[in-house]
Amino acid sequence: MNLTDRIVVVTGGAGGIGAALSRRFAAEGAAAVVVADLDADAADAVAEAIGPIAHPIALDVTDEEQVRELVADTEERYGRIDLFCANAGVTTGGGVEVDDAGWDRAWRVNVLAHVYSARAVLPGMLARGGGHLMHTCSAAGVLTAVGDAAYTATKHASVGFAEWLAITYRDRGIRVSALCPQGVDTPMLAGGIVEGHLGARVIAASGAVLTPDQVADAAIAGLAEERFLILPHPEVADYARRRAEDPDGWQAGMRKLIRRLTA
Repeated sequence: MNLTDRIVVVTGGAGGIGAALSRRFAAEGAAAVVVADLDADAADAVAEAIGPIAHPIALDVTDEEQVRELVADTEERYGRIDLFCANAGVTTGGGVEVDDAGWDRAWRVNVLAHVYSARAVLPGMLARGGGHLMHTCSAAGVLTAVGDAAYTATKHASVGFAEWLAITYRDRGIRVSALCPQGVDTPMLAGGIVEGHLGARVIAASGAVLTPDQVADAAIAGLAEERFLILPHPEVADYARRRAEDPDGWQAGMRKLIRRLTA
């Protein structure tokens, strides 16, 4: 995808990776960038910093009606949506002890929000014969988020859903990408480290922690090549191969890392 003159929507667009994507899409020549976020003030600030092509909107991605209204408003305002980035995500920082409310929130933000946006945006894209969906799924979707059971399960589900979309709609002109970064210097990771979450400590110890702008660079390259799996950390591909070839050995290595960090 060439971003020049494109109409782009980014959910979770007011911070971290979402804000970096929004800025980068604008720099690449997008005609409009819709910055959608639960934090309306933060969305306003990002849009103001980008300039006139940015349009902020308050959005709860777990509310399907709000997602439908976002898509309808954008299509009415700009005539179409070329790229929809379902980027919002949440962690829990816990395991099976996380209560049902925590599991439900992770499911609704990390998976159902992707379903809602696809339901809303696909009819217009299919009618026009083209469009691109990019879902931020995390390396946890192809590996495991140690210390966060709900994040692991829901991110695996989000990768699976993205792959289903890619297989189902590619021949009808729809491109789908799963953006799967590992460690990124965002409030999500920083907060987890401060709170002592095991998963955040494992991520910090497992390789490079990229800036959101570096993730945006990788996203732009992946979109240009119409890749399904976009890996800002290339080593994740090696990890995934090792995990597939020797699941027991991979798990033993992860347990060893945990023992070292918790000794």
